[in-house]
Amino acid sequence: MKSSELKSIIQGIPKTELHLHIEGSFEPELMFEIAKRNNISLDYDTVESLKKAYKFNNLQEFLDIYYLGAKVLLYEQDFFDLTWAYLTKVHSQNVVHVEVFFDPQTHTERGVPFNVVINGIKKALEKGKDELNISYKLIMSYLRHLSEEDAFKTLEEAIPFKHWIDGVGLDSSEVGNPPSKFINVFEASAKHGFKLVAHAGEEGPVEYIWEALDHLKIDRIDHGNRCLDDEVLVQKLIKDKIALTLCPLSNLELKVIQKMEDHNIVEILDRGILATINSDDPAYFGGYMNENYYEIAKVFNLSTDQLLQLAINGFEASWLSPEEKEKHILNVKNYFSSLN
Repeated sequence: MKSSELKSIIQGIPKTELHLHIEGSFEPELMFEIAKRNNISLDYDTVESLKKAYKFNNLQEFLDIYYLGAKVLLYEQDFFDLTWAYLTKVHSQNVVHVEVFFDPQTHTERGVPFNVVINGIKKALEKGKDELNISYKLIMSYLRHLSEEDAFKTLEEAIPFKHWIDGVGLDSSEVGNPPSKFINVFEASAKHGFKLVAHAGEEGPVEYIWEALDHLKIDRIDHGNRCLDDEVLVQKLIKDKIALTLCPLSNLELKVIQKMEDHNIVEILDRGILATINSDDPAYFGGYMNENYYEIAKVFNLSTDQLLQLAINGFEASWLSPEEKEKHILNVKNYFSSLN
């Protein structure tokens, strides 16, 4: 299949994104614009010099720049602008449902109040729903390099807004910060009615996936690349229909894999695991949803049946109601039927 034809097919697929850090969608141009507005100097003179710094050898090197960029976000308008820029971008790629992570601790530890962060994000998500017809769920992440006590403080701050928050997650530096460090705060979060997810098995070992499932009782695994290291785990994921939110370009940029050909997404898909494609931190990793689909499809010469399956999986793994899932999946099937 020609590159242009493949891109055109991917463009038309109605898509959902389940693994997206809103702070990771901060494009350099907008970062400079907000920095100027807020009178904050960045460590880089130009957009180009900042972009050149987007060469990472591991997760930690990326996180250092990620937190540097986040420091320019101070006011509700900043969080609104950040979220709105993401929504308009994915709308242009035919993404119809998003489940967005935000990292309150990245901001509250700089003195930015929790309500400022969530108000800006929420207003943009509502505008996206009304004007772009993009439905959404909001996921609050705990930073795993900080203490569980710190996570509890964040949970406390979130309670007045819990009707806006659909779930909690666990992100940041994985190695040395196992899921078991956060058992109590996840248990408390579940009692408040939040759905549970956690990053596991990206840079960390397969044991971290087991910990996230057994100790944190999560509903969905973010990344989970290392699942194939354990056949018992593979069988559990298939039997319990536990989804993985895989992020191909992220894995490549953070050296989880050395080249796209090394990615195990097709094997995961072929085994019958609920694999989904997502962008993670698209501004830093060189691509949003369509680019992630395209790179995987091109390298592995995916069939339209495999693309169809990935798109359906995205909706199956989402937190939409059964009726909404059914409606979207029908749209996906109709789209692929129209290609024949």
